[in-house]
Amino acid sequence: MTRPYNFSAGPAAMPQEVLAQAANEMLDWPDASGRLCGMGVMEMSHRGKEFMAICAHAEATLRSLLAVPAHFKILFMQGGGLAENAIVPLNLSAMRADRGERGQTDFVLTGSWSQKSWQEAAKYSNTHVAASSQASGYTEIPDPASWQIRPGASYIHLCSNETIHGVEFHALPDLKTLGSDAVLVVDFSSQVASRPMDWGRVGLAFGGAQKNLGPAGLTVVVVREDLLGHALDICPSAFNYETVAANGSMFNTPPTYAIYMAGLVFDWLARQGGIAAMEAQNISKAQTLYHAIDNSALYFNPVAAHCRSRMNVPFFLRNEALNDAFLSGAAAAGLLQLKGHKSVGGMRASLYNAMPLTGVQALVDYMQAFERSHG
Repeated sequence: MTRPYNFSAGPAAMPQEVLAQAANEMLDWPDASGRLCGMGVMEMSHRGKEFMAICAHAEATLRSLLAVPAHFKILFMQGGGLAENAIVPLNLSAMRADRGERGQTDFVLTGSWSQKSWQEAAKYSNTHVAASSQASGYTEIPDPASWQIRPGASYIHLCSNETIHGVEFHALPDLKTLGSDAVLVVDFSSQVASRPMDWGRVGLAFGGAQKNLGPAGLTVVVVREDLLGHALDICPSAFNYETVAANGSMFNTPPTYAIYMAGLVFDWLARQGGIAAMEAQNISKAQTLYHAIDNSALYFNPVAAHCRSRMNVPFFLRNEALNDAFLSGAAAAGLLQLKGHKSVGGMRASLYNAMPLTGVQALVDYMQAFERSHG
């Protein structure tokens, strides 16, 4: 039986073979040699040799996949991207100030998630909007040459892919060419593992796993080692990057099953050919859908072509009275979770790594058939 295609923005679809493997190992996990250990991963001690092996393998595989340099730490944490909006300033805002002072943090606003980051950081730091595309309805990315980065800013934050508005940085800015020595912080929740990352331009990247890496519950933080040790005095110990790194992500009980599931996804990504292969597939999927939208009289996408997201494609029907019919027909055709975010309306198709090209083509076929019957 063919499963429906799930276009959810997150928690998102996962590779079917990963789900099947997890189901087979639910009651009794086999180690690398095939020896059954007598319990499932959810029942394991996070400090036991079995789970320590799972965690170490997941971290090593992710480091290899993302080509993370040795001088970066990979941390497995909890709280998702929303929590990191507080945890990042708690750790980095005081790099150029006394730990009791409110350091300066700058933000580029390109959609709902970067806006949330800015608002949350204001609780812990002196924030400043270096650039914003709010006036355009978040349909473009401000030219980096126009960014107003403060000389005293500890870091500048951006969201590399806005899931709600469908805007994506296709290249990260080089802050040095902009005359800034601030650290670049990237929320890569919905972009991670979909394309290569230029670590030479990044000081810290974070993301919830529930889009491209695994189930909800796990947050991945990749942080340059020299950025550790600057946390505010009020930073909780479990959120202090230095403490988490020193304890190998085991300072408190980590989200063990989510780490295990993410590790299976990392192995799956490696079997697909790695990040370069996934990027090629993601380009093909996005081009297929955008081509259908741009050549339609019924559908449209408002985002500037140079910064359209490969991961999240919002689109709208010119006759909004047809929205409910479109969604009900899509569900009947096995095309799920296409309703746009409540803040913007319309439709949204998320094309994460686990979405095959066949799913995108099925969506395009349905869209064209719907337009023919409602044109």
